[in-house]
Amino acid sequence: MTTASQAHAFPRSDRSPLGVWWWTVDRWMLGVVGLLIFIGVLMSFAASPAAAARMNLGDPFHFAVRQCVFAAASTMILLSVSMLDVRNVRRAAFFIWLFAIAVMIALPFIGHNAKGATRWIQFGGFTFQPSEYMKPALIILVSWMFAEGQKGQGVPGVSIAFALYLVSVGLLVIQPDIGQTVLITVAFGAAFWMAGVPLSWVMLLGVLAAAGLSSTYFLFPHVASRVDRFLSPEKADTHQVDRAAEAIAAGGVFGRGPGEGVMKRHVPDLHTDFIYSVGAEEYGLIFSLLLISLFGFVVIRGLYRAMKLSDPFEQVAAAGLFVLVGQQAIINVAVNLNLIPTKGMTLPFISYGGSSMLAMGLTLGMALALTRRRPGAYTPTEGLAKAGAFA
Repeated sequence: MTTASQAHAFPRSDRSPLGVWWWTVDRWMLGVVGLLIFIGVLMSFAASPAAAARMNLGDPFHFAVRQCVFAAASTMILLSVSMLDVRNVRRAAFFIWLFAIAVMIALPFIGHNAKGATRWIQFGGFTFQPSEYMKPALIILVSWMFAEGQKGQGVPGVSIAFALYLVSVGLLVIQPDIGQTVLITVAFGAAFWMAGVPLSWVMLLGVLAAAGLSSTYFLFPHVASRVDRFLSPEKADTHQVDRAAEAIAAGGVFGRGPGEGVMKRHVPDLHTDFIYSVGAEEYGLIFSLLLISLFGFVVIRGLYRAMKLSDPFEQVAAAGLFVLVGQQAIINVAVNLNLIPTKGMTLPFISYGGSSMLAMGLTLGMALALTRRRPGAYTPTEGLAKAGAFA
C-alpha cells in the first residue's frame, strides 16, 4: 500500500540536499510560479509571429524559441537559488549588487542606446540589463542593514542602507530609467517601514519620493511626453495604448481563440510591454482575471509567509522581494488598461525578455530560499508544527 510520503518525490527521511529542499520549500508557491512561466511560453507563441513579421525576421517563432530558452534558464536559476541558506542568499546578493553596479557605471561608455535610454549591453545576441539584477540584490542588502542597525551594536545600518539606495537610484536616473527608480523606491520604502522605523521617518521618505517623482516631469522630456499623452490623449499619439485597449475589448469574456488575435499586428511592443493585451484578446476576460489572480496568490501568500518569519532580516527581505514582483505586475497591467502613463515595464515571467525572465527567477528564488522552513525560522504558531501549510 502506497503511503502519503511515498507519493511525494522524496520521502521525509531523505536528508540529501534535494530531499531537504523539497520538504522545506513552499511547494504551492513553486507550482504557481511554474504555471506563470508556462503561460509566458504559451503567450510567446501567440505573439512571436506578428512581432517577427514586423521586424522582418525569417523565423516566425524567433521570439518564442528564445523565450523557451529564457524560461528554462530562469527555472534553473529559481530552483538553484531557492536551495541556498540565508547566509549564502546575503552573500550572493552582495556580489550580484556589486557586479550590477559596476556594469551600470560602465553603461554610458559601452551601453546600447535605444529609445533615448542607455540601459543595456549587447553581446552574443543577448541584451543584458544590469538594473534588473540590481533590484533584488539591493532589497536583500538594505534589509540586512536595517536588521543590523536594529541590533544596537554600533553598525550604522540605516545610513549604509540609504547609501546603497542612493547609489542605485543615481545610476538609474543617469540612464535614465524612471520606472525602475519608482519600483525600487517603493520597495525600499516598504522595507524601511517593515523594519520598524518611526512612522514620521516613513512619511518624510514618502514626501521626498513624491517630490523627486514630480521633478522628473520637468527634468526628463520623455517623462513629460508620456504624462502629457496620458492626460491629453486627443493631442498626442496614443497608438499603442489605443490598440491595446481595442484588443482587450475585442477579447470579450472568452476571447477570440488561440492564435486568432488581430490587434497584435498593430502593437509594436506586443511581445514585451503589451503581452497582457494579446492574452486578453485571444483568451478573454476569464484568462485575464486568472492571470491577475496568480500574481495575487504569489504576492499575498508570499507576504503572509514573510510576516510570520521570526528573524527581522528574513522577514523584511522576503516581503520586499514580493513587493517588487507585485509592483511590476500591477504597473504592467495598469499600463495595458490605460490607468497610468505608459512605461516600459515587463509583466513578470510573461513578457518576452531575457534579462527580465532571468532576474525574476533570481528574485523569487531568493524569496523562496528566505521563506523555507528551518528550525526557529517561524513564530511558534507557524513553525514546524504546521508544516502542512507548505505541503
